[in-house]
Amino acid sequence: MRWYLTGVVVSGFGTTAMWLVSGIWVKSLTGSDSLAALAAFALWAPVLLGPLLGTLADRVRRRPLLVVLDLAMAALLPLLLWVESADRVWLLFAMLVLYGAQGAVHDAAEQALVATVLDEGRLGAFNGLRMTANESTKLIAPLVAAGLFARYGGGPVALLDAASFALAAGVFALMRVKEPRPARSASRNWWRETGEGVRLLRASPVLRPLVATGGFTMLLAGVNGAAIYAVVDRGLGHSPAYAGVLYAVQGAGSVLAGLVTGPLLRRMPERTLAAVGLALFALAVGVRALPYGPTALAASAVIGLGLPWVLVAVTTAVQKAAPPGALGRVAATANTLILAPNALAIALGAGLIALVDVRVVLPLLALAGLAWAAFLAVRGGGSPAPTARGAVGPGGGEHGSKRGHGGRRAV
Repeated sequence: MRWYLTGVVVSGFGTTAMWLVSGIWVKSLTGSDSLAALAAFALWAPVLLGPLLGTLADRVRRRPLLVVLDLAMAALLPLLLWVESADRVWLLFAMLVLYGAQGAVHDAAEQALVATVLDEGRLGAFNGLRMTANESTKLIAPLVAAGLFARYGGGPVALLDAASFALAAGVFALMRVKEPRPARSASRNWWRETGEGVRLLRASPVLRPLVATGGFTMLLAGVNGAAIYAVVDRGLGHSPAYAGVLYAVQGAGSVLAGLVTGPLLRRMPERTLAAVGLALFALAVGVRALPYGPTALAASAVIGLGLPWVLVAVTTAVQKAAPPGALGRVAATANTLILAPNALAIALGAGLIALVDVRVVLPLLALAGLAWAAFLAVRGGGSPAPTARGAVGPGGGEHGSKRGHGGRRAV
């Protein structure tokens, strides 16, 4: 799977660059802060359609789908060279919506492909390495993107991203993967198949609390992110640019988190790792309320360590517990439930910070996170026996249930 990790690094570099530049690009052309903020929303909005988009990842073989998706974006992104004035910003917004939709399908197909290729004992370690690879690009890509935009504008960044998609498509094409042909649903009804993915997630006693934990964690993370500039200004007395230092330290913590995730998941179930990760994240958020530079830096590193553990734990559990033929839909539904609270919390957090002192908000977030982590840990005892393969899945299609591994749970 080294080709897969290479593809993650390549595409992640371009995606991070484009994500950073899109808002700056809109702001520079229109002068509008509101439109610049809408650029981020345009990228995020298709996540709301995740369950529907994830159905595509279950209807076709995943590796060819990844190649086609990446080639499509490589062909479309050069159109942004035409965006040179405010009256053409609509094209940038349209491209960002397509970008977000492509990402929703891509993520679902990636998770399903990894679960198809790797045995359950290696999923946690591989997801951790993927996290490390992805976070590593975020340490470099913003600098490259900002430098390119400052000197040449947004066009070259779009071309860089297109090139990264083309390279990623080539890398995925080189992967040697034997995928079974997807079972055809008896109804071939898109809405019914989408609903089946939602029902599978809702019916799983293993995935329900983990996905809820992921969504709650990202809700707290959204409010915490909205408070970052208040922490820098009111708490630390630095200029807004110092937030970049805190984010860089957080990124370093995320790189470390990915490296140690595999060994941890060999010693504990996903639910325990998620509880530990949420507890660390919550403690660090509370520490951010202290007006000291060293504690702020340490808190950022711990946030970078704890937050990925929650997300990797959820991803790994979904890959293990969901039926293979429905994994794309279940993964996309889980992604929607996890990411949607984050976007909502960013908006709500901005208003909350304007009304309530950050030294009050952050400790309350910490208490809420610690309480949830304790509840998750208490409910985490016991492991049911693994289920047998060959269960009948959506629409009469045949889906093999994922086997339990090392005492892991299965749907």
